[in-house]
Amino acid sequence: MSTQTVTREGSISKSYAHPEVLVDTNWVLAHAGDSGIRIVEVDYDPTPNYNQGHISGAVLFDWRKDINDPIRRDILSKEQLEELFSRNGITNDTTILLYGDYNNWFAAFAFWVLKYYDVKDVKIINGGRKKWIEEDKPFSKDVPSYERYSFKALGPNESVRTYLEDVRQVLGNKRVSLVDVRSPKEFSGEILAPPEYPTEHAQRGGHIPGAVNVPWAQAVKEDGTFKSPEELVALYESKGVTKDKDVIAYCRIGERSSHTWFVLKYLLGYPNVKNYDGSWTEWGNLVRSPIEK
Repeated sequence: MSTQTVTREGSISKSYAHPEVLVDTNWVLAHAGDSGIRIVEVDYDPTPNYNQGHISGAVLFDWRKDINDPIRRDILSKEQLEELFSRNGITNDTTILLYGDYNNWFAAFAFWVLKYYDVKDVKIINGGRKKWIEEDKPFSKDVPSYERYSFKALGPNESVRTYLEDVRQVLGNKRVSLVDVRSPKEFSGEILAPPEYPTEHAQRGGHIPGAVNVPWAQAVKEDGTFKSPEELVALYESKGVTKDKDVIAYCRIGERSSHTWFVLKYLLGYPNVKNYDGSWTEWGNLVRSPIEK
C-alpha cells in the first residue's frame, strides 16, 4: 500500500492505498471557502437533510433527480453530467468534495458515477453528514448560486462497471468474487427489500449463486468514518475476497455496492473491482435467472 504523505486532506490514514480520495471534516471546515473547491451534498431525500442545513457553500445533488436518468433505468448520461456540473459552477479544474447521509452511502454512489465519466479530482468527506453533526460543526440554510461554467466529461470508463451478461459469464469462476453487500436477511431471501424501502423490491429473494455476503456498512465505524486498512483487510479476506481475484460488488440497485467498490478499489487498492449497478433489482426479476437462498 502507498505511504504517501497527506498534507492537504487532514488527518487521513496514510496507509490507505489512495489516501488522497478522502478529506477529514476539520480540513473541510478550514477550507470550505477556498476557490477551486466545490462541496456537494448527495442525498436520497433532501427534505430532512440538505434543506434543513448543509455545509456552507455546498450544492445539492438529488440522488433520484440528478444522478439518475429520469426515463431510463440508468445513471445519468455524459451530457446530463456536463449540464449538472455546468449549472453548479464546476469546471474541469474544480476539486469536488462529496458527502451525504447514511454513512456516505449516496456520496460513494456519486463518486462511482463521476469516475465512470473519468472526473479526475473528486474526494469524499470522511464521515459525511453523520460526523459533521456529531462534531457540532456549523450548518447553513443558504442555498448558494455559482456562475455557470462549461464542463466537458470524458469516458465512459467501463473498467469500473459491469453488466448482466458479464455476471452470467463468471458464475462458478473461482477467480471472481461476487460480493453481495445487502443485509443478511436480503441475502438469504428472508426479506425482499430493506425495511425502510419495503415497496422497492424484486420478484424473488436470495442472492446470485456463489456470492458472499459482506454488508456495506461493516466498512465504517460508529461515527461514519471508514475503518482502518487493517480492519478492512480482515473483513473482506475473511470472506475470501482477496486482491488476487476480480471482484464484482452488487446490492439492490447499485448504490450500496458503490460504497464497497470505493472501499476495495481506493482504500485497499484492489486492482480489478467493478460495480454491478443492475444488481438484485435486475437479477431477481429475470425469468429463469439462477438464484441461491
